[in-house]
Amino acid sequence: MSISAGAATPKLDIGSTTKRKHRTLWGDAWVQFRRNRLAVLGLTLIVLIVGGVLAGPYLYPVDPKQINILEASASPSMAHPFGTDDLGRDMLARCIYGGRISLSVGMAAMLIAMLVGSTVGLLAGYISKLDNVLMRFTDMMLTLPQIPLLLVAMSLFRDPLRMRFGLEAGAFLMVVTIIGVFGWMPTARMVRGSVLSLKRKEFVEAAVNVGVHSSSIMWRHILPNTMAIIIVAATLSVASAILTESTLSFLGLGFPPDVPTWGSLLYENRNYMVKAPWMVMFPGILISLTILAINFMGDGLRDALDPRQRQ
Repeated sequence: MSISAGAATPKLDIGSTTKRKHRTLWGDAWVQFRRNRLAVLGLTLIVLIVGGVLAGPYLYPVDPKQINILEASASPSMAHPFGTDDLGRDMLARCIYGGRISLSVGMAAMLIAMLVGSTVGLLAGYISKLDNVLMRFTDMMLTLPQIPLLLVAMSLFRDPLRMRFGLEAGAFLMVVTIIGVFGWMPTARMVRGSVLSLKRKEFVEAAVNVGVHSSSIMWRHILPNTMAIIIVAATLSVASAILTESTLSFLGLGFPPDVPTWGSLLYENRNYMVKAPWMVMFPGILISLTILAINFMGDGLRDALDPRQRQ
């Protein structure tokens, strides 16, 4: 069998071969997250709400505390898209201002809860001597009725903090601290369960065998591997903190009456639900959309960061 001289031998074009992209945990998680339509919808809503409350005062420069009795209880119109309250104050401006406070409370309380919960869970999961003590304390905190304790704590510390830091700053510190202190327990339990599994992995045993200090193993090797659980817990904690702040404000134990939040707007205008339903409708919709969007994001992150869910 002969080969003609004119026939060209096939050559492998190395430059034309498609290179495989380097896969990372966060890259795979983002791909999986985008496949979840509800999670993408939640992310879109959060971006719109946060962008609206941040850019709102520049796009809609109306004083949320300006009183105009002549326009009291005015229905939604071009001049007042969300209507006005019983004192003629613009409801859209008050919702924008209140959204800044409510979202700030949610983020700050989440940071406190994640810091305390992650520390307790990490220590309980890695140090066996502390496990029983810390978990029994966590169980005790979980069994306590939170709303009555929140009301008692608010009554005890509200006036001293307001006298020391001012009305608005004192109320913010009080609300954030109390919500964060009473919201770390679920995170601690989840982090502990993850640490109990991680400390038996090969890379942890290798670090122990080469003489790495226990504190370094916890903070440099185990904690980064629990960030997926902490991120999911953080998203759900923000929603819980916003809802708790709204509950406290609705009960009249949150911020001062002249400082609008979404919860305090519901509390102030609850008596006008029949006469002027827009006074409570728009703050209630904003609270519901924010919490719903954050929960959608949390579910999407949980599925995206779960290796069993990734394809």
